[in-house]
Amino acid sequence: MKKAFLLPLFVALATCCGLALAQTPAAAPDTSTPDGLVKSITADVMNTIKADPSIQKGDINKISALVNQKILPYTDFQRTTRLAMGRSWLTATPDQRSQVVEQFTLLLTRTYAGALAQVRDQRVDYKPLRAAPDATDVVVQSQIIGQGQPVQLDYRLTKTADGWRVYDINVLGAWLVPAYQQQFAEQINQHGIDGLIQFLTQRNQQLASGK
Repeated sequence: MKKAFLLPLFVALATCCGLALAQTPAAAPDTSTPDGLVKSITADVMNTIKADPSIQKGDINKISALVNQKILPYTDFQRTTRLAMGRSWLTATPDQRSQVVEQFTLLLTRTYAGALAQVRDQRVDYKPLRAAPDATDVVVQSQIIGQGQPVQLDYRLTKTADGWRVYDINVLGAWLVPAYQQQFAEQINQHGIDGLIQFLTQRNQQLASGK
């Protein structure tokens, strides 16, 4: 995935899928319905960004800690990673799977944190949820309204034993998983699964050093 694509994707993604950044006690997100989860966490994010000067100033360490604490519990990064790897997931060893999930999660978390540092006042409009009562995989559609044209932002969620979890996001017509599928496939075809792990690890090291 090209860097020019990553920035607008994750700035928009982190604005609303920055999910819960609450410093003060807040009501637990509603995980019983997919749109309830997205709406409650998004509202928490927006309110926290507005209320916390350090986040507004781009305190990356603080944002990263909050992302780990409040975002990850409501995502399914193993499912995201498995879909991004495609058939290669089936041939990977348990240790390789664990390493790819760990490094991919770290990459997305750091990207979320960097994007959140750029968030400004915006609002979110939601479209009515269209899903059967017994559906276990749904899309919640929304738009970010701010400066310029509205930004399409859709969430794909799966129903788990612990409630609904986000595992893919669509920004301006581009879904996260397919965007990474091509990049993962290129790395695996050229360097194998260990090469993909090395690529993700090196990228995380670059981000950690501010590159």
